[in-house]
Amino acid sequence: MTSRREFITLLGGAAAWPLAAGAQQGERMRRIGVLMGVADDAEGQVRVKALQQGLQELGWIEGRNVRIDYRWTGGDAARIRTYAAELAKLSPDVIFGTNFQYLVYLHSLGAKPLGVDLSAAAVRDTGEIEAAMSELGSKLGAGLVVPPDAFTVIHHAMIIALAARHRLPAVYAYRSFVAEGGLMSYGPDISDIFRRTASYVDRILKGAKAADLPVEAPVKFELAINLKTATSLGLTVPEKLLATADEVIE
Repeated sequence: MTSRREFITLLGGAAAWPLAAGAQQGERMRRIGVLMGVADDAEGQVRVKALQQGLQELGWIEGRNVRIDYRWTGGDAARIRTYAAELAKLSPDVIFGTNFQYLVYLHSLGAKPLGVDLSAAAVRDTGEIEAAMSELGSKLGAGLVVPPDAFTVIHHAMIIALAARHRLPAVYAYRSFVAEGGLMSYGPDISDIFRRTASYVDRILKGAKAADLPVEAPVKFELAINLKTATSLGLTVPEKLLATADEVIE
């Protein structure tokens, strides 16, 4: 067994590092460290279940031949560093984690006769979220694009509520936000990504080298629309758009 550390490539927002590359396949219990965002967040739980399902499909059963150590960071930079160090000290065969960003750009769209203006508001805390969305709400014909990020996931309930208060049509990356009152979401199928990511973990546990693993892009995308929210904003969603949606909440 070697102790050389190798970095594994990004997969649709998720990454993994082998901390004991080239381990021999055997009967011993293998160990995976998982570093993720918020434990009680719906998106976080969906990701964990999808990862576990993917591992099970490949023969890795938690408690039988693999142990998984979880650390939930809450999107806090200091906590991420602390927990990453904790997991490394456990000497796992693989550390798996989502990508983290600390400065979020809330993209605003202001309609003009001949096109659309795109501007970005940097937000670092709840006060800046409220200020940015209040300012955007004062502009005629404005809308909002909320990027996928640990910060926006943690504060998604506040963002959805402020969008409703300021009557801002908003598009999100995650389908679950629409179920909670967001207007619309379009983005990759997170469950599919995390199930597929399990194959990276599997290959590392079987001795694959990081440099040999390819970069993969999402292949499944979902569109969800909340008609209740559209009605509350005074919007009419075109029938053609509704027909293409994977989920419509009426």
